[in-house]
Formats: sequence, structure tokens, C-alpha cells
Amino acid sequence: MVALDIVEASNARIKSLPSDLVAVFVGATNGIGETTARQFAKYAARPRVYIVGRSQAAGERFKRECEALNPEGTFIFIQRDTSLMRNADAICDEIRSKEEAINLLFLSVGTLQVDGKTEEGLQYASALTIYARNRFISNLLPLLRQAQDLRRVVSVYSATFEGEIHMDDFQAANLGLMAKQGHMASVTTLALEAHHRSAPEVSFVHNFPGSVKSGIDRGSIGPLMRTLKTIFIVLAPLVNIPLEEAGDRHLFLCTSARFSAGSQDKAAGVPLADGLALARSSDGQSGSGVYSIDAYGASAKPKVERLLAKLRGEDMVQRVQNAIEADINSALASHKGS
Repeated sequence: MVALDIVEASNARIKSLPSDLVAVFVGATNGIGETTARQFAKYAARPRVYIVGRSQAAGERFKRECEALNPEGTFIFIQRDTSLMRNADAICDEIRSKEEAINLLFLSVGTLQVDGKTEEGLQYASALTIYARNRFISNLLPLLRQAQDLRRVVSVYSATFEGEIHMDDFQAANLGLMAKQGHMASVTTLALEAHHRSAPEVSFVHNFPGSVKSGIDRGSIGPLMRTLKTIFIVLAPLVNIPLEEAGDRHLFLCTSARFSAGSQDKAAGVPLADGLALARSSDGQSGSGVYSIDAYGASAKPKVERLLAKLRGEDMVQRVQNAIEADINSALASHKGS
């Protein structure tokens, strides 16, 4: 666990980084994405921030809040449904037309809706948490590699809960809740490892946010979701992490050298304070560049590291990457053929 005062002290030093950092927040009009983008706007010097979300009203409202918080910053809202791969491509095309480099890609788009498919044929939940996120990374990775001062991807989902991968149900359409969580968590972490192989100078963080008040349950339907919502309402006051603290902790993941691409990373972010070292990576080594991190900044336990090592031995990094790319291509082709 990283103490909150250490997190806050590191964030206060973000202004020591060069100005004009470029950040893209996908899923930034509520919850974790919004609170992290707000803290980034608060601390960064003259940032350019892309805010991607579904709600035009929420996006415009948050854009105005950021502009008031940091009048020297530039904040651009892009309204799209990111469950569609063609929309993810369109967003990336827009960003690539305006930027030569990106410092931070923050991905928190998600849902508790477990049923249904997108019009492109992907399971809705997987479209948001797996396919869209990887499409954003693939499309924007060349710009991340061009950055000079910070090069990082943070994907907020279910880190430290990695489990067995079910290649026979890759989109997790028929898995139980626990099996689905473990499957999706491992797919997320190993997909980040695949991206890191092609871009070793970029660091990648998979994070579990803990219990934070957000709008992730919007649109979720069915008796199971109604039951879960009731449970969340009862338990939330006991376990919720305050939104501002969640924003600070996620901003720390985004900017601290603790989660850099290694000790030789020249774009590591905010230098480590005394007593703070590089985090242990998903392969069990320090500073390898891909991290599975819990809600309080701690790395995954050895049990998870052993499981991930087993999956790597089964060539799951490449198999996961191949499956994601194949399903995305199929989704895009289905639209072109309609």
C-alpha cells in the first residue's frame, strides 16, 4: 500500500514536469475517469486534455469545470459510443490529426451490463472493457512512443484478480461472475504485456479501483443487476473510497516514476521520493513496465504472478492479442458489409 500523503506529495510535483502534456481520458464523464481527469487538470501545467464520453451534456459540463480549474489548459470533449470499434477508430483519427505525441492514455470506460451485443456483433461488456480499450492503445501507441516527458497507458478494470483464461468463450458470454472477472482481468493484463513488447519505452498499468461511486451501472438491466445495485447501495458507505482520493491515487498511477518503463526510462514521470521504489511488475520483477495494481497502489500477490507466468508459458500473450485483433477485425467488417 502507498500512503495517501505520499501520493499527494508526488502529485503536487507534477508541475515540475514539462508543460503542455497531452492526455486522453476515455470514459471521462463520470466516476474514476472524471475524478482522475479533474486532478490532472488541477496539477498539470497547460495540459491538452481529450475527454471522451457518451453524454454530450456531461461532457460539456465537465469541460467547463476543467477550464475553470485550469484556464491555461486546453480541454476537448469528443462525444462517441466507444462500444463500437468504428467509433474508437474515428476518435483516434481525430486525435491523430491534431497531435504529434501523447503522454497519457487513461482508459476507464466500462459497464455492469452483462448481456447483449453491440450492432457490430461483440458482447457489449467485452466491447467496452477489452476491445475498445485495446483499439485505442493500438491506434494511439505510435503517438505515445513519440512523447518525450511521460509515456503511459492506464487501464482501470480488475487488476490483481487475474484468473484462468477461457479461450472457448473469449468474450465471456457464458461465464459465471467469478470466472468472468478472472478471465477478463488476465486478458487485460496480458494484452498490455503484448503492447509493451512492441513498445518497451511505454509503461502500462492495469488497476483495480476499489469501490468508488460512479455511473458504471447506467443502463444495466435484469434481476441480477438489480440485486447487485441493492447490495452496492447497502455496502457503499462502508467501503467506498472518496472520489477525490480515488482521483489522486489514479493520477499517481498516471504520473509517478514508480510505474515507469524501468530505471533507465528517460520519460519516467515524477521522480521517486526517498523510500519509494519501482513497483513490482506483473512478471514479479521490479520496473519491467507492465503493472497489475490494486486500489491502494500495491502490486498483485505472488499467487497471481505465478498464474500469469503459467499463462505466458501457454503462449497466452500472443493468443490473447491474436483473438482481440481477430474479433475487432470481424466487428469492423460486419459494419462495412451492412
